[in-house]
Amino acid sequence: MPKAPTLLPLVESDSWLTPYAPQLKERQDRFNQTVTYINQETGSLSAYAAWHHQMGLHFEPEHNGWRFREWAPAARSLSLIGDFNFWDRSRHPLQRQENGIWEIFIPASEAQLTHGQRYKVHVVDANGEGKDRISPFTFRAIQDPDTYDFSGQVWQPENPFKWNDGAFKVKKITQPLIYECHVGMAQEKHGVGTYREFADTILPHIAETGYNCLQLMALMEHPYYGSFGYHVSNFFAPTSRFGTPEDLKYLINEAHRRGIAVIMDLIHAHAVKNEAEGLANFDGSGDQYFHAGPRGTHPGWDSMLFNYGSPEVRRFLLSNVRYWLEEFHLDGFRYDGVTSMLYHHHGEGVAFGHYDRYFDKGVDEDAILYLQLASQLSHTMKAGSILIAEDMSGMPGLCRPIKDGGVGFDYRLGMGIPDYWIKTLKHKRDEDWNLDEIWHELTNRRKGEKTVAYAESHDQSLVGDKTLAFWLMDKEMYFHMRTDDPNPVIDRGIALHKMIRLITLALGGEAFLTFMGNEFGHPEWVDFPRLGNNWSYQYARRQWSLVENTELRYRHLWQFEKEMLAIAQEYKIMEHGAAHKLHQDNHNNVLIFERAGLVFLFNFSPQNSVPDYRFPVQEAGSYSVILSSDAPENGGHDRVDTSIRYFTQPTKFGPRMSIYLPNRTALVLKKED
Repeated sequence: MPKAPTLLPLVESDSWLTPYAPQLKERQDRFNQTVTYINQETGSLSAYAAWHHQMGLHFEPEHNGWRFREWAPAARSLSLIGDFNFWDRSRHPLQRQENGIWEIFIPASEAQLTHGQRYKVHVVDANGEGKDRISPFTFRAIQDPDTYDFSGQVWQPENPFKWNDGAFKVKKITQPLIYECHVGMAQEKHGVGTYREFADTILPHIAETGYNCLQLMALMEHPYYGSFGYHVSNFFAPTSRFGTPEDLKYLINEAHRRGIAVIMDLIHAHAVKNEAEGLANFDGSGDQYFHAGPRGTHPGWDSMLFNYGSPEVRRFLLSNVRYWLEEFHLDGFRYDGVTSMLYHHHGEGVAFGHYDRYFDKGVDEDAILYLQLASQLSHTMKAGSILIAEDMSGMPGLCRPIKDGGVGFDYRLGMGIPDYWIKTLKHKRDEDWNLDEIWHELTNRRKGEKTVAYAESHDQSLVGDKTLAFWLMDKEMYFHMRTDDPNPVIDRGIALHKMIRLITLALGGEAFLTFMGNEFGHPEWVDFPRLGNNWSYQYARRQWSLVENTELRYRHLWQFEKEMLAIAQEYKIMEHGAAHKLHQDNHNNVLIFERAGLVFLFNFSPQNSVPDYRFPVQEAGSYSVILSSDAPENGGHDRVDTSIRYFTQPTKFGPRMSIYLPNRTALVLKKED
């Protein structure tokens, strides 16, 4: 009898994928064939992804001069212009080489290009139109404060930054506790914060709270501040709004010295449409970096869409991955907009109710190949690097190794979790909260694929929505957050805020994330300066004075977060597989489960506080309370005695335990003996 074909591990773990095994194998084969070709041509994937070392502007000490290369296959001519040649478009023309590459070498004796000078490339495009453009490979872009015009900047500091973070190893972080942050809006001042301000004033707070991973937003240069960094113009240039590249290196170095990993929001799903600042129509062909015609623009984002089928575009993006890992010692990436990348329809208006959706003509197989190459490169360049996919489609194998038939990411964002909490707070009375829904929402994830759980991120507090704290307490936060001011709205909000965050961490995934300030219930929303708000920074900052003031209840929320993360770290809660439900009581709205050897009790009832509440446990013995949301230092009412041991009692159904379980309270118990 013929031997049955060997199934990919991804298919073996999910029998519903059996009909699609040939397509999964085809994806894997295409990846392997591409890597083989790259190895033959350049020696390795990492060498292939070093295009930025060849392209753009570089000083060559061995030749005592500057070499500038650009890829512009359809352009008619290029010339390098800048402060060094008084922006003379005829002085330094580039010569066309092979494969659409243009090049010029300028000896130091001929022109003095010095650190800090501005420069551009003048492109006469395929249509004969001449435009001054910023090199796609510029490592520094700055904006003129008077004209608002962006240009590249020669960046060759005399004293390069000296790293001293060699002791830090990202692979030791096996349970990421992620602090999502935006450097510019991290300060309390009405203005744009800097990398160094963040490192010196915000990092200590993050470390004290217990987060072990930073997720930095808006790092790549973008022409419009209010885009939150998602409309990128210069992919190799750290935004100059927050300081210099050396300042960013200082921030990352300081994070590493504190044992904190640093990942960035990587925007490879799209790019800004602006031609003056970005990549759009660089050589005039209309399809150099992006798809031509309607396929090249995103209908909802008003931005340009990369052509992942172009080898040069893949090489550009892969080199960008290597650049950030190598030059800035980053520890990984949160890939933005992965759903948009994976599908020609970008996931808009499409319900992923059948596996056919993951393998039909709507799937962009070129994008899948690029993402496989990027994940392979990242893990090769830095062992243990963290790759997170922002995907709402549930693509099978997205977070499985390529050898298993997957795409190679480590985690996917649990995007349905915050949506569920917001929907619940908007549309349900407290007494109507459904425990089956909560359990399903927080535990329903693909087997063998890790999830980043979060109750809210920056998305939930952008204009048009509000933070969880503001949904819970709204305008009462302006008047009743003092510790000596009892208020039923605030009491409810404080209690549920803690419970939502704890159950999300304990049930929702293998990593946890919050947006900066939300750990202490930062009020209101996020709104960047714009014409509609008279260019105000009122809502584009973080009010740290709220949590630093011991007379305000924000401090209680932060204290609970600190204790919650300490327990998560000590017991590695999210590394211990799925939780085991022990007890569900729909009458009293009580949910009890076990994970990592700890027992989690949640009483969501608005009014039912139950004395002598009996529930089953897996192991007999004595237990102690190691976390109580009702503790006074956490803003609770001190109704649970956390100083005593609680003993199990034998029954014919197994060990049972009894404890006073107040309403709107969460407890975590640890077995002592």
